[in-house]
Amino acid sequence: MLFACFFVPLPVEMAQGQIQEQKLAQQQKLSQSITQQQLLVAQMTEMPITQLMERVNTEMNDNPALEQKSDDYSDYGEGPDASDLRDSKDESSDYETEERQQAMDDALEQIGRDDEELPVYYNGSEHGEVREEIVYGQTDSFIDQLKEQMNMAELTQQERYIMEYLIGSLDDDGLLRKDLDSISDELAIYHNVDASHQEIEQVLMKLQEFDPAGIGARSLQECLLLQVRRKEPSKLTELMEQTLTNYFELFTKKHWDRLQRELNLTDLQAETMINELRKLNPKPGTSINEAVGRSMEQITPDFIIDTHDDGTVTMSLNNGEMPELQVSQSFTDILKDLQTGHEHMSSQMKEALVYTRDKVDAAQRFIEAIKVRRRTLTLTMRAIIAWQHRFFEDGDEASLRPMILKDIAERTGLDLSTISRVSNSKYAQTRWGTFPLKYFFSDGYVTSEGEELSTREIKVALRELIASEDKRKPLSDDALMHQLSEKGYPIARRTVTKYREQLGIPVARLRRS
Repeated sequence: MLFACFFVPLPVEMAQGQIQEQKLAQQQKLSQSITQQQLLVAQMTEMPITQLMERVNTEMNDNPALEQKSDDYSDYGEGPDASDLRDSKDESSDYETEERQQAMDDALEQIGRDDEELPVYYNGSEHGEVREEIVYGQTDSFIDQLKEQMNMAELTQQERYIMEYLIGSLDDDGLLRKDLDSISDELAIYHNVDASHQEIEQVLMKLQEFDPAGIGARSLQECLLLQVRRKEPSKLTELMEQTLTNYFELFTKKHWDRLQRELNLTDLQAETMINELRKLNPKPGTSINEAVGRSMEQITPDFIIDTHDDGTVTMSLNNGEMPELQVSQSFTDILKDLQTGHEHMSSQMKEALVYTRDKVDAAQRFIEAIKVRRRTLTLTMRAIIAWQHRFFEDGDEASLRPMILKDIAERTGLDLSTISRVSNSKYAQTRWGTFPLKYFFSDGYVTSEGEELSTREIKVALRELIASEDKRKPLSDDALMHQLSEKGYPIARRTVTKYREQLGIPVARLRRS
């Protein structure tokens, strides 16, 4: 917090005919600012390990004062076959890049045909059948994962109805091919939900913030723009966005030479930008759609959690192949030499001093930001393990206790926004599978007796009841309420309805077979 004083000229009205005067009065205002280092730490805290490694490589290329420590590697080290592993990973990465670029080329060829209106399948079925929910640790369809993210979002009941319908309306590529006016009509006619075009668009914008980037886009152009805008701002991303916004037709027709002239780029700049554009994913739904036979991006966990036979749980950060960093000794020595004789140096030497000092300071800030990120992630994950210790012991979804971001913020002493950044786009590898950190968070339900129950535990019990019901006589929400109460979950009928809808399960009459 900064206290700033301002001198504000205040006019003083005099009698008619007299000159007005101005007086200076001191006012105190409270303002808040964020330093460049705090912004850097916040950005790096939010990055998963794969993005962090890319950022480290970029920073080392851009800043000659930042270098890798010799013969010193990350916690996971490099064994005798480390170079072979790196070569294998590079080959895999090249293969994935070629696949992505081929997919982009295919998408460009489908322009016009690919964006035609397609049938809308609510909840993955033309006839209203419900896609079976698959828990994390197994392969999830992107519909299931989007619903998990929806349950973590702050939405009103109305927004939740709209969001669920939008998710169910996505095609296998993760794109929305239906216009919003039609969706508004369908919600009103088939689901008795009155939602305007503007209201649906606001909810769609929230859906487009979900992972993976590009999900919920209404066209290839919007899909690619959403992905570019998720990247860290730079001159390159600025050019990419300009291309997709103003020269999309040139891009789709692969008129690279003309695009280069329009943007006034060098050959190297044009080649770099085009290569980055072709790496974008034109079908974001397929990246997590292995459950329906599509390719799935490799998930790299940020945390490795081990559950031992005696019940103890330990964790470590996955540092991947990220090297330990240090400030270049040669730059440090140059800076000392320049500072020693700064009184009699030429203007050119002064410029060299400023340049060297800036690079050294930037390297030090970057190294410190990585250290802060490591401490923050470790503190947060340990708090989650302590809170959800029972789950890490038995792997039972019903063992997850109610836990929200505020709980972990209070336990760690970290800011709520920091916990949110740590939980975003990161995964934990456990004995029971690999889970997004958001999986461990869920709301609680407080009974009339004051007992707090996990909404996730209640949903598991509800799903089991419906799975075992007689399909010729499916249970009504009222009957489900009574059976849940007998199992120790005394919740209201309207709460049963709410949880059933969140699970994507239709009413009893639609479950009859």
